[in-house]
Amino acid sequence: MLDLNKIYCGDNLTLIKQLDDGCIDLTVTSPPYDNLRTYNGFTWDFEGLAKELYRVTKDGGVVVWVVGDATVNGSETGTSFRQALYFMECGFRLHDTMIYQKDGIPINGKRYKPDFEYMFVLSKNTPSKFNPIMKKKTCVITRDKAQRGSDGEFRPRSSNNTDMYCVKNNIWYYKVGMLEGNSECSLHPGVFPEKLSEDQIISWSNHGDIVLDPFMGSGTTAKMALKNQRNFIGFEISQEYVDLANTRIKGWKEQSRLF
Repeated sequence: MLDLNKIYCGDNLTLIKQLDDGCIDLTVTSPPYDNLRTYNGFTWDFEGLAKELYRVTKDGGVVVWVVGDATVNGSETGTSFRQALYFMECGFRLHDTMIYQKDGIPINGKRYKPDFEYMFVLSKNTPSKFNPIMKKKTCVITRDKAQRGSDGEFRPRSSNNTDMYCVKNNIWYYKVGMLEGNSECSLHPGVFPEKLSEDQIISWSNHGDIVLDPFMGSGTTAKMALKNQRNFIGFEISQEYVDLANTRIKGWKEQSRLF
């Protein structure tokens, strides 16, 4: 078993084989895709990694796989769908297909501006943990859920605070990472939105759990794991990005040792 709260530099398929069976509670990651499969001069083996992710995930554990499709010769590649189906062939359930809505980049041509990526929530059997993100209800007043005031107007009946919130839907909006103001990770080409990573970590894990990111990049998953009292293991093939991520999470690692 590899040490916790450390980012390892190397090929993720080689490194993940050093993990024990069923040791990871949650994986949150966003791999390079399509024309970005060559990443800072490196490549990676999707099918090999998918099989290993199934092996190392605990029963009831979850993989959150954030991915999109490039457009090549006027057609979207469909890589994201093929990956989701392959994960299912490996044994995962496709527990939810969530949408990460973002500020898209304007394009030319006969198509609408792309504004989202998929967040495939893949589970090894039924997820054992779920801490749903809540949102405030939008109140629609109907006569059976309202009472008439002295002025004759219908208003919502009084209720306790828990009635004012409901589970958030599965389309989540975030600014792209480079627009979050994270100057410390501006040197990375695909910055993961911090809040996206945090919300998924909170949703599918508990304090003390182990969160894996096999494409650690600028260190967002590690930072959000530490912030929310989880442990992490990270793989990153580029030493440049390992150094960047370690600088970014240094303060959080020091703070986590105090608790």
